[in-house]
Amino acid sequence: MERSQYNLCMAVLKRLHQAGILEHIVLVGSWCGLFYQTYFGDKSFLPLLKTRDMDLLIPRPSSITRKVDVAQLLEELGFVVGFTGEQGYIRLEHPALIVEFLTPERGRSIDKPVNLPQLGLNAQSLRFMDYLADNTITVVVQDIAVTVPHPANFALHKLIISDRRTDRDKKDKDIQAAGRVLEALIQAGQNHSIHRAFDAMPKRWRQMVDKALQKLEIEGLDLIR
Repeated sequence: MERSQYNLCMAVLKRLHQAGILEHIVLVGSWCGLFYQTYFGDKSFLPLLKTRDMDLLIPRPSSITRKVDVAQLLEELGFVVGFTGEQGYIRLEHPALIVEFLTPERGRSIDKPVNLPQLGLNAQSLRFMDYLADNTITVVVQDIAVTVPHPANFALHKLIISDRRTDRDKKDKDIQAAGRVLEALIQAGQNHSIHRAFDAMPKRWRQMVDKALQKLEIEGLDLIR
């Protein structure tokens, strides 16, 4: 990870914090690895491979009450408004980073943006996002408190997603990322958190996780299988 990209990530989070909305947002995706390293307090835990995408999850219903023009807030950092997909999902683009907004999908799958009028944006609704938002931790980096999914939920979510992937490379990366976090949890003596996150899943999800776990060889992981 280039230092400039890391600095930009932290600058974005700092702006959101100063605007009073960061506490209502959950950072998801590969950038969580940066904060898991702090959480585990172990330099041997290598952060997950970062992508250019920085995913911010807005739980539903949103607890954000103040209106903040996020595009304008990040404009001074060099971000411009971009659109992706036929439906016009808004994202904020920078040569080093793309900030995208997600929200949990509810009910029937509908391929259209969810408006976030309080932020002047819209978000893409995705399945399984509630699982990440329902069990979170707060990690403080550079005096900024950032909410991320509990590592156990993050890892098991990766395994669920891997089962639905058609791209072999992405499937393997999801499984590897999950394995790295699960191994760190076990080494930290947090086997119980994995077990609890697994038990909280519907039966169908547990079946998908079981299928993906067969590709991992981690000592102590058999407690949830």
